[in-house]
Amino acid sequence: MLNYQSGFGNNFISEAIPGVIPQNNSPQKVAHGLYAEQLSGTAFTLPRHQNLRVWMYKITPSVVMGEYKPKSAPSNFLSAPVSTKCPPNQLRWSKLAMVNEKLDFIESFFTIAVNGDITALSGSAVHIYRATKSMDYAFYNADGEFLIVPQQGRLLIKTELGELIIEPLEIALIPRGMKFQVILLDATAYGYVNENYGSPFELPQLGPIGANGLAYPRHFLAPVAKYENTTEDYEVVCKFEGEFWSSTTKGSPFNVVAWHGNYVPYKYNLNNFQVIGSISFDHPDPSIFTVLTSASAKNGVSNLDFVAFAPRWLVQNNTFRPPYFHRNIMSELMGLIAGTYDAKLDGSFVPGGISIHNRFTPHGPDAGSTMASINSELEPTFLDNTMSFMFESFMPWRVTSAALNSEQLQSNYSDCWQSIPNLFKVN
Repeated sequence: MLNYQSGFGNNFISEAIPGVIPQNNSPQKVAHGLYAEQLSGTAFTLPRHQNLRVWMYKITPSVVMGEYKPKSAPSNFLSAPVSTKCPPNQLRWSKLAMVNEKLDFIESFFTIAVNGDITALSGSAVHIYRATKSMDYAFYNADGEFLIVPQQGRLLIKTELGELIIEPLEIALIPRGMKFQVILLDATAYGYVNENYGSPFELPQLGPIGANGLAYPRHFLAPVAKYENTTEDYEVVCKFEGEFWSSTTKGSPFNVVAWHGNYVPYKYNLNNFQVIGSISFDHPDPSIFTVLTSASAKNGVSNLDFVAFAPRWLVQNNTFRPPYFHRNIMSELMGLIAGTYDAKLDGSFVPGGISIHNRFTPHGPDAGSTMASINSELEPTFLDNTMSFMFESFMPWRVTSAALNSEQLQSNYSDCWQSIPNLFKVN
């Protein structure tokens, strides 16, 4: 059982040894012979409420390491931009097969789709991980932060600031530039990762909703300080501009004895999401399901939204209750963590699968769920046995060649709508 600190965006303070953090105006004068090092996740000159940084008090600073040298990247771990021509069709994949070889969390990445430009710090990539062993090195991503969404298997995530344990129905965020290592707590692990190149994820503004609802800051859990004091060589792998690099450090990179700041890893249980919905008629827009958002340079338009569709009551009167048929200027990539999705009742959208509906591609409930809704009695219904999510972006998802050629790509996905009948009548 790990201890955590609760809150989102807090200026946390954590000490594995009490009294380490300097109490005067000189953060470089540290007890126990430790070294001060700051990790900045934003430019120094951003407004105070947007500035992200953490002070770490370390046994040795990060500069005590060898030169980075090129390292072969996992063959299916890709970064934006890619040159693949993506059709404007509805796309859906079954759950990818688990790999037969021994691959760790990073080695097992299979990139489904990307958008934006990694150099311009915009857009993101969506990967599937299929890990069969634990990492034996530290990793940090200079290109983006990682939002990890497990679908199968528990993970112990060791970070510079402490440890997180996550399991399906929880998520974890690893900030850009922070070293981490993933240890499997089960034989295998499968899930989704969004590699966000753009602005760091934050909680959405609530507007007319008011002070309460959606994801509460107190439900986000940050680690407490935990350090390793070793002298053995330790490999550190970096992803920078889409390329992989490797170096060696003397001793563990997880040597932070104390820290304070607001640039931290965290975890969140999706079951804690406070769903907002209609209690009269019609559908509010699906933006009410936003857990985290990454802003773009254009006001009101997200670089990326992470949206969760959790169990909830459906009570609307005179309303077609499944998600309505839709064409959207935003582009949607959806995954299913557990159970079923209420708009796809034919069994072909399975936990671990993915669907993509790019800009203005029509989508909505399949024929079975459409007819079931039309013919059902409108009485209060609790929608349970479900947890799905969506990565929504103003940039279309550019699907990788490997994903388009995957045997898990469902060639007959559009068939699920073709039996929707023409019910038009003129009285």
